[in-house]
Amino acid sequence: MDVVFADDQMRARTGHAAHNFAVLKHITLNLIRLDPIPRKGGIKACHLIAATSDSYRAQLLGLT
Repeated sequence: MDVVFADDQMRARTGHAAHNFAVLKHITLNLIRLDPIPRKGGIKACHLIAATSDSYRAQLLGLT
């Protein structure tokens, strides 16, 4: 997960912020893993596509 989300550079360290971000990252990672269409480049590539494409993000969230 560190490779995909760059956890070493994360600055959220106060209160419950680190735990909250970890939960969101796990949810995101699980949604990307459930994608029925395998993409070349693995999870890191899917993460980049989801960050830049509204239609792919909607597909992952089941909105289409």
